[in-house]
Amino acid sequence: MTPSARTALITGASAGIGATFARHLAADGYQLLLVARRADRLRELATQLTEQHGVRCEVFAADLTDPAAPAAILDYADQQDLDIDVLINNAGLSGKTAFAETEWEALAGEIQLMVTAPTELVRLVVPGMKERGWGRIVNLSSVAAFAPPAASLLYTGIKSYVLNVSQALNMELEPHGIHVTALCPGFTRTEFHDVMGTRDAADHLPRILWQQPEAVVVEGWAAVMKGKPVCVPGVVNKISAAAMKPLPTRLGYLAGKTFNPFKNG
Repeated sequence: MTPSARTALITGASAGIGATFARHLAADGYQLLLVARRADRLRELATQLTEQHGVRCEVFAADLTDPAAPAAILDYADQQDLDIDVLINNAGLSGKTAFAETEWEALAGEIQLMVTAPTELVRLVVPGMKERGWGRIVNLSSVAAFAPPAASLLYTGIKSYVLNVSQALNMELEPHGIHVTALCPGFTRTEFHDVMGTRDAADHLPRILWQQPEAVVVEGWAAVMKGKPVCVPGVVNKISAAAMKPLPTRLGYLAGKTFNPFKNG
């Protein structure tokens, strides 16, 4: 099967790493099903990619904090006669307030968006991939998955879940021609920090820590095509992840406590 006959489902596709994956796969001839909350941004991107690369681009506006969203997305794919051969689980966010000061609705939404929804989407697309004997799944984790725990934040725990589950899924599914990769970027030049309200703090970080989304996507896509279960893109991120892994549990806890973002408020 040629790439032009394959379809990629990308969540969080309206900007950042998701939109960059869309551009990269469209250039390779993949059909696309783009999912995000912002329908206008999706339509604009879909039109652009169809004009540039002649590929079919469908859009589906959905909020993945809604438990009904994953099934609705796959129902739409079925209605459009699209078999999902590539899944890019990219949609995500990070909480901005301490756990005890955050309403449960917001915490539940964060878990639904980055734990339950991507896991359900994998479960929904895998049977078809197994039938066809080919599939590629990229789950967006983070270099934070290797870091010490951070007080009051669900983010590191969630990204650790994504990292570990992606490896387990790859072990199970690789014999069926399906590769699963946890893509673990560090600081990336996207709208993420604007949405989270942390742009000022992010801009004070050294330039060497940052990557462009294109570099993240190129390395991540190469990794899943080669069957690598974990991809940490960029030299600085690789060094950081390697340095953090050997930390004993107690030292990791102390490091996370020392750099607690909520210790002053």
